[in-house]
Amino acid sequence: MPDPMDDIAKQARQGSVAAIIQTLNEQLAEAGVRTRAVFADGALQLLCEAARPEQLEQSKLVAKVRQILEGIGPRNIRRVKINSRIVREQQLLWLEEIMRDPENQLLWSENIILAKPNVFKRIAEGVKDQQRTPRKEPAFPEVSSQFGRKKKSYRLGIISGVGFSLLLLLLGWLSYQWLSPKQNRQMATQGQNSLSDSSKQALTQKPRLNTASDSFAQAVRLAEQASTSSQNVKTAAQWLDVAAKWEQAADLMGAVQADDSRYKTAQGRMILYRQYSEVAQKQAKLKRS
Repeated sequence: MPDPMDDIAKQARQGSVAAIIQTLNEQLAEAGVRTRAVFADGALQLLCEAARPEQLEQSKLVAKVRQILEGIGPRNIRRVKINSRIVREQQLLWLEEIMRDPENQLLWSENIILAKPNVFKRIAEGVKDQQRTPRKEPAFPEVSSQFGRKKKSYRLGIISGVGFSLLLLLLGWLSYQWLSPKQNRQMATQGQNSLSDSSKQALTQKPRLNTASDSFAQAVRLAEQASTSSQNVKTAAQWLDVAAKWEQAADLMGAVQADDSRYKTAQGRMILYRQYSEVAQKQAKLKRS
């Protein structure tokens, strides 16, 4: 039976936001920092919360988060925006809140760009993931030893072809790195510089919030997705993903205005969806144990 921690790490490398959050929370728990995240506008929007400002010291926390994320090497995630604030019990649509009023909502925020993962490390991790994946026994035995030898030769041919293709890709990547070092350095340091004029302008502009009607409809759609996903859950990471969907659906229900005719219904569903989220989180802990 595969180790649950290996499964979480694999899900995080594949880009699962729920698994990334769990990994961050485990490694930042000693510092008293908890995280929430969502992938939006082509970047991982990360919220770090703690009880005291000194626990959110910017230079230390940014360096620690960068180290954890680059250790994970999540697929298709390079841009990360780290936001920090004092912990709050109410978490209704936190991303919209901080985008609407960043000066009053946040202690600080910083954009970073993760370094490219080492190609050799990526290949090694892919091999390990394949080795951890249980192999199904064939439904029928091989007809004869001759057929087995042919099948083995065919597999060796495929493996050789794949290995040769990987070698060509590696040589191409090394050539690219050698020919354009300046461009790579500029990309690596881009996230450490101050926000560009366009980014600052985007922070000062107030995005248009969803109407109560939209919030109610979005919550219903998310609840349906969470309910469907929970029927085929097998791993702790998948349970965390279901829990995140229930929690987001509850947040959207909580955003319905009091003058809306469905306000009472939304309030009842908000409580129910939060209970479902807690159940899913407990299931994730059971899977891990």
